[in-house]
Amino acid sequence: MIKPKLTPKQKALAINLDSSIYGTFAEIGAGQETVRHFFRAGGASQTIAKAMSAYDKDFSDAIYGKETKNRYVTQNRLRKMLRYEMALIEERIPREKNPGKKFFSYANTVTTINFDKTSKGHGWVGIRYQNNENEDFNEIVIHVKFKETNATLQQETLGSLGVNLIYGAYFYIDNPRVLIESLYDDLSTDRLEIDMIDFSGPAFQYVDNRLMSLQLVKLGMTDAVIFNSEGNNMLPADILYKKNIFAVRGSFRPVTRVNIDMFEHGLEMFNQDNACDHENTQILFEITISNLRAAGDIDERDFLDRVDILGTLGYTVMISNFSEYYRMVDYFSTFTNQHIGVAMGVNNLLDVFDEEYYKNLPGGILEAFGKFFKKDMRVYHYPYKNPENGELLTSENLKVHDNLKELYKYFKLNKRIVDIANHNPKFLEIYSREILKKIVTHELGWEEELPKGVAEIIKERGMFGYKELTFEGLN
Repeated sequence: MIKPKLTPKQKALAINLDSSIYGTFAEIGAGQETVRHFFRAGGASQTIAKAMSAYDKDFSDAIYGKETKNRYVTQNRLRKMLRYEMALIEERIPREKNPGKKFFSYANTVTTINFDKTSKGHGWVGIRYQNNENEDFNEIVIHVKFKETNATLQQETLGSLGVNLIYGAYFYIDNPRVLIESLYDDLSTDRLEIDMIDFSGPAFQYVDNRLMSLQLVKLGMTDAVIFNSEGNNMLPADILYKKNIFAVRGSFRPVTRVNIDMFEHGLEMFNQDNACDHENTQILFEITISNLRAAGDIDERDFLDRVDILGTLGYTVMISNFSEYYRMVDYFSTFTNQHIGVAMGVNNLLDVFDEEYYKNLPGGILEAFGKFFKKDMRVYHYPYKNPENGELLTSENLKVHDNLKELYKYFKLNKRIVDIANHNPKFLEIYSREILKKIVTHELGWEEELPKGVAEIIKERGMFGYKELTFEGLN
């Protein structure tokens, strides 16, 4: 039997009736929408120690300190608010007079849609809290983007989200996946996008935030999530804003010397073409959800293996639901008006010129190409050596459908599709599927086909079906 989802009012009342849950609310930028639910539910005096909203920047600075670059809707600001308010609770509410209390501080810093509708609205929402009276504090922090075109509606959405977060923090603490799903109770993805989530504290010491971010993409809460080389969740807007972007798509199962050769020489050409440098260019190794699926569902262990290896090599990873390339480029364009480059092999380029992928678009392939080849977006094409006849396939001799030949020529002539010229011919006979077979069957030589250090990681962690040979296995 499926349990019905509780409304924000029901959740707020359940919390109010739990005399052990006690804390403060600090909400900036969109009214006091979350605490309003608790006041209206009844029994709020058992839950609310204080509710405040320091709208004026000078007031806010006097309480929480000044922010660099005068930016107030940031993760840093939110965490300052959470920790400051929690420190006040511990200072002002004596434990000895309040036995059994599990303190919390809830905060948000948000900007809603402006009058001209040029800024759609976004914000940070979080809770710092105890699961048990004498336990250290946990934190859950999320970033949201509002989709509604009305400030009042955005405020109402924020209020429901805040209640869902507080309720989930206490009642779904043992199941973070359920907690994430519950954030959309009484809401929908049409109203709100959650594009980053971070769990920390003793209750979540075994929670991998990358897997939690993966849930956001799987559940359709966001289109893409990004991790840096240390495995930390990154807000896409923070690392992509006004940057040149160079992306390499693949399954990276495992990452091979071909992938790295494609990336390095493609990036070299991209930097030369656009006079880019390391400081103003964001590099992304992108994996689509479809590339993560093994037998129907995603193998999370396999996913982490791939991300870990790319991280060890120093790369930033993006996981997306962009099965079509034009959607990925269109996504990048929401953050930057700078140069975008994409490195890809033969099969992927053929997919780009396959009309089957664009049947659901009103403008078909032309609409897709309008989004894909935006501004001066350029494809850096890596050649392919046919293992059967040794033929080298480049963008020059690639055969697309007859009705698209002229369109393909147009992009070639205008240098929107260029070949990666300095590729290493030795790597053209490396195929990831063959490597996977070799890893499982212990064939010799697969180690040399991977970037330095990758084979050691695979062996050490038993990745991709690798097992140490024993004397029994040799008999």
